[in-house]
Amino acid sequence: MTQDKPPVVCVFCGSTAGKDPVHLEAARTLAYEFHKNNVQLVYGGGTTGLMGEIAKTLVSLSGPQAVHGVIPRALVKISTVAAEHSVANGNTSGEGKAAERVISETEENGIPESEYGMTTIVPDMHTRKRLMARKVLEGGPGSGFVSLAGGFGTIEEVMEMTTWNQLGIHRVGVVLLNINGYWDGLLGWVKNAVSEGFISGENGSILCEAKDPTEVWPKLLAYQCSCDRMQLNWGGRVRVLQDWFS
Repeated sequence: MTQDKPPVVCVFCGSTAGKDPVHLEAARTLAYEFHKNNVQLVYGGGTTGLMGEIAKTLVSLSGPQAVHGVIPRALVKISTVAAEHSVANGNTSGEGKAAERVISETEENGIPESEYGMTTIVPDMHTRKRLMARKVLEGGPGSGFVSLAGGFGTIEEVMEMTTWNQLGIHRVGVVLLNINGYWDGLLGWVKNAVSEGFISGENGSILCEAKDPTEVWPKLLAYQCSCDRMQLNWGGRVRVLQDWFS
């Protein structure tokens, strides 16, 4: 992590808004907190749901250079009236996962800066996660990972970064923004795993909880690694992330 660079925080969250508007409000508030503390955002590159809300809000405050979206090509649709309608409405009636972004034919080989910041299109999910993690590890003090509300993909991403911390691949904070108890089930599972002896008490603290968006940045900045993390030699944090799954 570079001392003279701004912090970079990767936010995992849903590409839909959910049923309770409190989650959209949390995304907006977190963007304001990032702006106040000169934090740059890396996120999944979508323009819908919580993804779109935090990106759009931070761009409006800090400019497009403060936001970097990374999205797999499979989650991008080329612009049509039907696609635009489907994405705007969260694909609530069709089968499968909606596209997270709609682009025009002229943008197919590269998306210019926009109200959602800078965007990189990558070939697959592994490349997306690898690039987002690398951006975080290249950031300044306070860089880390945060999860807002989301579904299967969100929980998979935040738990992978928690596991990487335990394995010694990175040393940065991982924070669950637990709005209205959304993540209570996951936090309860961690406590149970500690109680049953599958996670050590020290490593049970790798995954931090914040109950309000204003708590996120202080928790990232003050984060201390567990003393029970695995001391493994991965050949350099950044290099292993670049080579992961290749």
